[in-house]
Amino acid sequence: MERRTVQIADIIRPHQSILDQAKLEYLVESIKDIGLQEPIDLLEFDGKLYGFNGCHRYNAHKRLGLQTIEAKVRTVDKATFRLHLM
Repeated sequence: MERRTVQIADIIRPHQSILDQAKLEYLVESIKDIGLQEPIDLLEFDGKLYGFNGCHRYNAHKRLGLQTIEAKVRTVDKATFRLHLM
């Protein structure tokens, strides 16, 4: 797993996020004050980045107008990627 800074605009989120607004507001303030403490996890398949978790951290970054986010990126094969789509 590789840790890197990625462009928010490059992240595809294939599932609808269900957000807890209180948690989102907390993270917005926390990230604004002290920065992101835990990178999000992304899967890389076929040259594209997919996010299946970390939706509150991702949305907090978007709300703050940030262009990038720290992520742990794992390259996966087609079978593993399909499992995440289910």
